[in-house]
Amino acid sequence: MSHYAAAGVDIDAATRAVEMMKASVRATHTPNVLADVGSFGGLFALTDLPANPVLVASTDGVGTKVKLAAQMGRWQGIGHDIVNHCANDILVQGARPLFFLDYIATSKIVPEDVAAAVTGVAEACGAIGCALLGGETAEMPGVYTPGAFDLAGTIVGVVGRDELLPRTDAMRAGDVLIGLPSVSPHTNGYSLIRKAIEGRDLSAPFDDSGVSLADALLIPHKAYVNEVAALRAAGVAVKGLAHITGGGFLDNVPRILPAGLSARIDRDSWEVPSLFRKLVAWSGIDNTEAYRVWNMGVGMVVVVGADAVDGVQSVLPDSVVMGELFASGGNSEVRLS
Repeated sequence: MSHYAAAGVDIDAATRAVEMMKASVRATHTPNVLADVGSFGGLFALTDLPANPVLVASTDGVGTKVKLAAQMGRWQGIGHDIVNHCANDILVQGARPLFFLDYIATSKIVPEDVAAAVTGVAEACGAIGCALLGGETAEMPGVYTPGAFDLAGTIVGVVGRDELLPRTDAMRAGDVLIGLPSVSPHTNGYSLIRKAIEGRDLSAPFDDSGVSLADALLIPHKAYVNEVAALRAAGVAVKGLAHITGGGFLDNVPRILPAGLSARIDRDSWEVPSLFRKLVAWSGIDNTEAYRVWNMGVGMVVVVGADAVDGVQSVLPDSVVMGELFASGGNSEVRLS
């Protein structure tokens, strides 16, 4: 008699993975969560909603950063990556996160690896007040090559209709762009990064800081949920937020601007971290192209009126004034100076 395991699928391994992650997942549950781990569908009670609530949803993946994580056997950090990336994507529309769903696919389930990744997801959810409502782990030999591992997720948040961002009708020439620091390349440009570091010792320090190249590249994507909440609590009028992900500054900042307004960014207004300078040199790409591939040390751009700059910097002292909006004809663009 043959068994499913003979086809390369180990149901027992999947069950062990679920048992190992249960405590981490339950730790994110609030009274809004009405179903335990293992239910067919997650249940989330909609309470404490803003006036005229709008649900905001986003789905994304970690990209080829998972390849580097797999190479180094480090799974927990990519759990933070997927949550924080998705949280930032709905944050730019003004939404606070409600719940998250993860999806892991692999050629062969290693319970310890899956549990570590989901523990990272749960830790990141807990840090921003988001419930890990459910997920799926799929073992698909023949679809994924041996050792392959992928992680994706979906987030759902809520915002009052009157609080939706960007507020393009309020944007004016002279409004200021303020950058919030990143902590790593986050989850973008890793196909180029992996090519740029070929043959390099990942365990060796990449600069005078003593931090290894692997450690620097695997620092998880930063979430800006709490920073933006602090700005709101201080009464700062935020007109727009741009998450600097794939496409960098050149593609992401114009997404939040109205027709007739463009952005000018002064590259000398902040010090580009040494890791990015190394990656530009190792990859051989043009310096301007780098600002379309990587975040270059700024993970979120905040648009405010000139009279709100001091308010932002008093709340977030590590933020940097990096540019301004100006009147332009036709489509919005970013000009780097």
